[in-house]
Amino acid sequence: MKPMDFEQARYNMIEQQVRPWDVLDQRVLDVMTTLPREAYVPQKYRSLAFADISIPLGHDQVMMAPKLEGRLLQTLAIKPDDTVLEIGTGSGYLTACLATLGQHVTSWEIFPELSEAAQATLAEQDVRNVTLEVGDATREVADEARYDVIAVTGSVPVLQQQFHHNLKPGGRLFVITGKPPIMEALLITRLDADNWAQESLFETSLPPLVNATEPQRFAL
Repeated sequence: MKPMDFEQARYNMIEQQVRPWDVLDQRVLDVMTTLPREAYVPQKYRSLAFADISIPLGHDQVMMAPKLEGRLLQTLAIKPDDTVLEIGTGSGYLTACLATLGQHVTSWEIFPELSEAAQATLAEQDVRNVTLEVGDATREVADEARYDVIAVTGSVPVLQQQFHHNLKPGGRLFVITGKPPIMEALLITRLDADNWAQESLFETSLPPLVNATEPQRFAL
């Protein structure tokens, strides 16, 4: 069996999936071209590393499709001196992308084994400007912590001001909200101490964060 040509597959991913989804920021394209996505994919799914699908990670968690990762990174417009909070480490691939674009990433993962696997891969790939935390970020991120960028990698059925206050003024939050089959990707920008702007980006679908707040059910 002929071994997979990862470089050709990576090129095809960029040109056939990511770029056609209006990801045109050259810094984002360079990061996704350079980082070895296949290193972060579970071994049994490595042949699907560059496919236009969400890749299972266990615990009903997934690695986002490449085009969604690209849109997330482009939307957040990460600057080299930005501090980043990631909710949901998953495989560690998006963590590596965020760390390459920004100054430092603090990433929370609720499942210890996923965090441990991501830590090992990030170390193998010499990604050092990250801090991995294990726990429920919806409850454990300190109220006083402030970041330039927040990326929520699982959906939230109900949008609350869960992480809004963790943004610095001018900070950007990417989050996907709603219920299947159609959810809405949002960019939330903190304007000042008490005001945020919200922009609807596109429709997509993503598994929910563990312990995310569900809509209230009305009983007759």
